[in-house]
Amino acid sequence: MTDTDATTAADARTPQEIAEAEERRRHREEARLIRTREAAQRKNTASKDGQWAAGDRTPLNPNEEMKAAGDPLEVRGRIENLYSKWGFWSIPPGDLRGRFRWWGLYTQRRQGIDGGKTAILEPHQLDDEYFMLRVRSDGGQLSVEQARTIGEISTEFARETADVSDRQNIQLHWIRVEDVPEIFRRIEAVGLHSTEACGDVPRVILASPLAGVSEDELIDPTPQMRDIIERYIGDPEFSNLPRKFKTAFTGQPIPDILHEVQDVAFCAVEHPELGVGYDLWVGGGLSVNPMLGVRLGVFVKPEIAHEVWKGVISIFRDHGYRRLRTRARLKFVVKAWGAEKFLQVLQDDYLGYELPKGPAPKIGKPGDRGDHVGIHRQKDGNFYVGVAPIAGRVSGTKIQQIADIAEAAGSDRIRLTPLQKIVILDVPEDKVNDVVNGLRALELESEPGEFHRNVMACTGIEYCKLAIVETKQTAREVVKVLDEKFPTLDSPITVHVNGCPNSCARVQVADIGFKGQLVLDEDSGEQVPGFQVHLGGRLGRGEDNDFGRKIRAHKVTEKGMPEYVARVTTNYLEDRTSPDETFADWAFRAEEALIR
Repeated sequence: MTDTDATTAADARTPQEIAEAEERRRHREEARLIRTREAAQRKNTASKDGQWAAGDRTPLNPNEEMKAAGDPLEVRGRIENLYSKWGFWSIPPGDLRGRFRWWGLYTQRRQGIDGGKTAILEPHQLDDEYFMLRVRSDGGQLSVEQARTIGEISTEFARETADVSDRQNIQLHWIRVEDVPEIFRRIEAVGLHSTEACGDVPRVILASPLAGVSEDELIDPTPQMRDIIERYIGDPEFSNLPRKFKTAFTGQPIPDILHEVQDVAFCAVEHPELGVGYDLWVGGGLSVNPMLGVRLGVFVKPEIAHEVWKGVISIFRDHGYRRLRTRARLKFVVKAWGAEKFLQVLQDDYLGYELPKGPAPKIGKPGDRGDHVGIHRQKDGNFYVGVAPIAGRVSGTKIQQIADIAEAAGSDRIRLTPLQKIVILDVPEDKVNDVVNGLRALELESEPGEFHRNVMACTGIEYCKLAIVETKQTAREVVKVLDEKFPTLDSPITVHVNGCPNSCARVQVADIGFKGQLVLDEDSGEQVPGFQVHLGGRLGRGEDNDFGRKIRAHKVTEKGMPEYVARVTTNYLEDRTSPDETFADWAFRAEEALIR
């Protein structure tokens, strides 16, 4: 072909084809720049933490380079106009494993890859051609129409998958990029979205599932939560944080949102002169370096909650450590500074005014659940019914059926909880039995066995690329075996199952926490899926909060896990000083032989 022929062929392209070609060229150039960036850009940075406040925004790792190349939120246009038409293999790595997260999309694990290969294979070898989609439902708040829409999307596009996560939202799997524009259209048509459901951004906001209905509630935090969402979610000002940022609100006098392990938490209190507002906590988090949040001891009026939230997240954006992902959480800033300096910087540099001192929230009693399972009266005389899916697993059809049950009872409000439970609000007294029986037919019990009620699990190796072991099915097996063996257990024992060390299922704060890893099977002498064990974790106990006890070199195989839980539970029941001694308290004093 001559140069003239080539020019004629190029001129014959439509404007859309020309735009698409230019987009592909831009992606290639972006990838080349990231791969070939001058080595000098990282030279002599070993002592730098990558804090923007220090005056240097040089990207110090691939994630920071990806974000510096352009606002990750902009990827939505490419998803809808390019990748959904060209297919999975048209997506460049920076978008696929990076920016897609800003719209709630993660590539899921390729099926058939065992846990021993998780840390060995390259990311592209672990990627399947499908996505997990996290639908954002702040405060776990869903209308009947919204829940039904999520259920329909699950059935039509996600092979019936649906898991209630411990961030009060629903996660779907098997999503094709070709279907994403239609899914976005449907969820946004009913007032939902997936904006910043994942990524280095302000994630889904936790709030009490009983917001607005609890008989004990001091304040309904929904207006403050929505104020933050409307002002800041999707705002480029906070779309490039060092890592994720987790927020929680509760109006309950005894917090029910695990405030001690959030980046920022607002807990309802009543000030003797200023009335009802919030007590402020910062810097909590779990993962491989768990830290409890720090109480700043100040009172936040409801009308300025959004300003205080903006101040805290701005500190994280500006002072967070960006060089190492393992240290890029607010908890490390709070640990380095301490509460006094953090508060001073917040007031002097970000708010411009001082916050008054205030009271602390009430502390729960040992054994308090806070999961909202069961049948309970609301302050308006109606009832709410809380039920426990096993480890949060439901399905598209079940979600639609839950919506039908709520609607038939005259309710339009469904709530998801931070403990993977589901609550239907506003049930008239004469409809309670209908709701309870309808949910029971779906294996959703309002009076479940203790292990059914108290088991939690992350996604696990079934779909997660970081996982080493199976979790959901293992949790189900624990429930099956243990509730049959201990049908009248008189003290709650929480069991949290995590597929890797990152603690998405909060293993360090469970009575019995299992952290997935490969372990040595003494019978076969081979490495098999198993767990490191944490015992006696607890939150909501004030100075008695603890991340649990680990026994040196003690591991449990995946197959041996139900037997281990049964053995330790039996030892607890036989050795406790009284029925009032909780499992966590016993686990800390028990002889090692009793908890092995």
